[in-house]
Amino acid sequence: MTYQSDPIAATIFCIVVACWLGFGVIVAIGKRGAARGAAKRDIKSTLGLLLQMAAYAICFGLFRTYFSPFLPMSKTAEIIVAAFTVLLALVSTWFCYAAVRALGKQWALVARVIEGHELVQQGPFSIVRNPIYFAMLGTLIALGLAVSRWQGLVAAIIVYLLGTWVRVHTEEKLLREAFGAKFYDYARRVPAFFPRLLR
Repeated sequence: MTYQSDPIAATIFCIVVACWLGFGVIVAIGKRGAARGAAKRDIKSTLGLLLQMAAYAICFGLFRTYFSPFLPMSKTAEIIVAAFTVLLALVSTWFCYAAVRALGKQWALVARVIEGHELVQQGPFSIVRNPIYFAMLGTLIALGLAVSRWQGLVAAIIVYLLGTWVRVHTEEKLLREAFGAKFYDYARRVPAFFPRLLR
């Protein structure tokens, strides 16, 4: 019996991979515009970054037959999951772009504080304190729905959240030291990672 690819799954795969590549372009452009050097840096956030990247690798490593649905489901359910996956990929990519743009020269791959660092609280940073990591979770879930087995997606989310915890912990330690009461007030008003559904 030969396997025939599902056209909906194939379309979703292409859109999600395009968004994932767009995400990489946003990060590369943001890095190019970032200020050089740092007044203070925490290298421990690199461990968190490696765990986050490992989560993406898990999605690719525990892949299912390409261009097949995420789980056996009706055509209607597949269309609903497909629409959700595309929407999640597009919104997450846009959210990352808006966050990198709000950060400007302060953007960096690893935790640091630069000379003249400002505590950005506008745009996506008014919703969550770490919008890029939140957007990365969205792209991870979309990628898993597009290419991974459900077991791979669950494992990837766990590894990703662990890496994110490491990064948030180290980066916010630097911000607390740099901004003191101003950061504590911001942290009291705005959640670290998951947006509040009710205000």
